[in-house]
Amino acid sequence: MIASFITGLGPWAWWVLGLVLLAAELAAPGVFLIWIGAAAIVVGALSVALASSGIWVWQVQLLLFAVLSVVFALLGRSFYAGRQKSDEPMLNRRTESLVGRTATLQEPISEGRGRIRLDDTWWPVNGPDLAAGTRVRVVAAHGSDLTVAKF
Repeated sequence: MIASFITGLGPWAWWVLGLVLLAAELAAPGVFLIWIGAAAIVVGALSVALASSGIWVWQVQLLLFAVLSVVFALLGRSFYAGRQKSDEPMLNRRTESLVGRTATLQEPISEGRGRIRLDDTWWPVNGPDLAAGTRVRVVAAHGSDLTVAKF
């Protein structure tokens, strides 16, 4: 039944497939089906133009569709790779976002290690030996450790 429906559509089957894939991209966005849908529409346009040609058999159509799907997906990936800018670039880099902040040592830095409190979190710090209560500035972040210097 499905095969006879597709055969009955003729060269328009690619258009239908392309539109179904584009609709699926709208329903479940992931910026992937759009490229496969675009490839199906290009093959559909070629199918309408070359329907009477003897060279335009289903094997050639499937091969072209597969190649165009991969090419469009790679081009789309490279197109969008540089365009994803965040309005908060330090969102997932919490320790790096603390560089430049000042705090008071809650525990003295002894043998290069101490602790500060920033906002509601205790942070381990590295730096020169300093007494508790000294104002320090965060100068670097490495993992969950902060490096501080006297302010």
